[in-house]
Amino acid sequence: MKNPGFWKKLGDFALGKGFYIVLFLCVAAIGISGYYLLQTAVTDAGTPAQPAGGDASVTVPSQTQTPRPSVQTDPAEPDRSEPDRTPIQSQPDDPEPVTREPVSEPAVAEPDQTVSDVFTWPVKGTVLRDYSLETLLPDPTLGDWRTHGGLDIAAAEGVQVLAISAGTVSQVYEDDLMGTTVVVDHGGGLQSRYCNLAPETAVAQGDTVDIGAVLGTVGGTAILEVGMDPHLHLETTLDGVLVDPKEYLE
Repeated sequence: MKNPGFWKKLGDFALGKGFYIVLFLCVAAIGISGYYLLQTAVTDAGTPAQPAGGDASVTVPSQTQTPRPSVQTDPAEPDRSEPDRTPIQSQPDDPEPVTREPVSEPAVAEPDQTVSDVFTWPVKGTVLRDYSLETLLPDPTLGDWRTHGGLDIAAAEGVQVLAISAGTVSQVYEDDLMGTTVVVDHGGGLQSRYCNLAPETAVAQGDTVDIGAVLGTVGGTAILEVGMDPHLHLETTLDGVLVDPKEYLE
């Protein structure tokens, strides 16, 4: 029975004096909170606020300059305090051309143009028909008139035929019209051709002969000149062109 009364009394107390006690506690809490808020505001107001970007003040250095120590210069040394005012030599755009010594070309050996000035007749005899390329001469074999590119010298068959000058035998062959033929190269473009020889010759191709060397003997193998007395048909060419043999023999 005591418990119900206790709770009843406690409730009456809370409705009476307890209300004032609770109210007092609330006021006290509000006062304490306000006090602390006021102290915080005063403290923050006393400290100057820092700018977001930091201190923007600039310290200007003193304009007073410290005098430089004097430098003792050696009289023997040039003064380096002043710049070198020696004018710069300008370079020309195009340098002077360099003279080069001409380079001599290597000497080229010229072909031997020397022709022997010593000649002899290949056989001793009468000239039956002269050299003639401009005037027509009678041809005893063909019975007409025509040019003649050599010198026909009368000589009996078997008479030795001599080289008119020194040289090298370049050809020995049988010609269809002029018979057995020997060609001698005398150098300088000069060649002599001996036709109407006997089939047996005394030289062969490549032989070196002196002036007056025996090449063969007079024969009768030239079909183109069988209408004439036995003879030697002699031709001379200079650089491949027929020339008069008498220009050398005389």
